[in-house]
Amino acid sequence: MKAYLLSLGAGLLVGIVYSLLGVRSPAPPVIALLGLAGILAGEQIVPLAKKVTAMTAAIRSESRP
Repeated sequence: MKAYLLSLGAGLLVGIVYSLLGVRSPAPPVIALLGLAGILAGEQIVPLAKKVTAMTAAIRSESRP
């Protein structure tokens, strides 16, 4: 978590410096960043669904007499 916060802070700092200098950011447009966020979320859905399915199966097997 600390690495994520440091990365966000560094990005914000660079963004402020770019803005003060009037330089255009080389970063991709916001729509591309949203697409990347979707990809990251999609990668997390499959393992999460597998865990939920396994937990549900375990709970059902324990509750049966």
